[in-house]
Amino acid sequence: MREAVVLLPGMMSDARIFGPQLADLSRDRAVMTVPITTGERIEEIASGILDVVPQRFALLGFGLGGVVALEVLRRAPDRITRLCLMSASPLPETPQQAAAREPLMIRARSGKLDQVIDEELRLSSLAPGPYRSEIVAMVKDMALGLGVECFVRQSRAMQRRRDQQSTLRKTAVPTMVICGALDTVLPVKRHAFVAELVPHAELRVIEGAAHMPTLEQAEAVAHALRDWLAMPLVLR
Repeated sequence: MREAVVLLPGMMSDARIFGPQLADLSRDRAVMTVPITTGERIEEIASGILDVVPQRFALLGFGLGGVVALEVLRRAPDRITRLCLMSASPLPETPQQAAAREPLMIRARSGKLDQVIDEELRLSSLAPGPYRSEIVAMVKDMALGLGVECFVRQSRAMQRRRDQQSTLRKTAVPTMVICGALDTVLPVKRHAFVAELVPHAELRVIEGAAHMPTLEQAEAVAHALRDWLAMPLVLR
């Protein structure tokens, strides 16, 4: 049987962030989306994921899910058959970035989560397109449904995340790094840096997409994931 695929959503997102890709990939392989909504530390979230996923699996992480994916890889490299990072960085937050999260958490707890989501998820930077307003509405619906306490937990986890560059340098599985050509949150050059850390990794830039390529250019991302899953397995 083909390897199962585990998808980890981004910050304040649920399985809908991968909706089109789930529909495509689930035609011929087992696919599961695991929430990353519990725990205030990346390590805690990763431990919970390893408890529920198959013994061996292909792993894709988007945004915060990519940060968690790297911790899963660090802890259990022999369980992962291939890795895909999308709109994600292995670097820890700077003290300034971590400090900037504090007022956002305060505002979220004071009843302004709707406004905070606009800023935290950079919704104004989404790529232009005919479905942009629908994408914004979906992203906000996911975030508001997860609620304030989830936002605070995930913010704390981001503040405390470790540097995973060494994890990537030791990666010995087929790896693809996917990003939007119009991403201003993590520009293409940042993703190129990530890909350069991994031996033989492939960088796939999605034209017409910004920070949420799974929704902005769903078909192109599905095609990229098919290519990722077709990459020859690397012997350990």
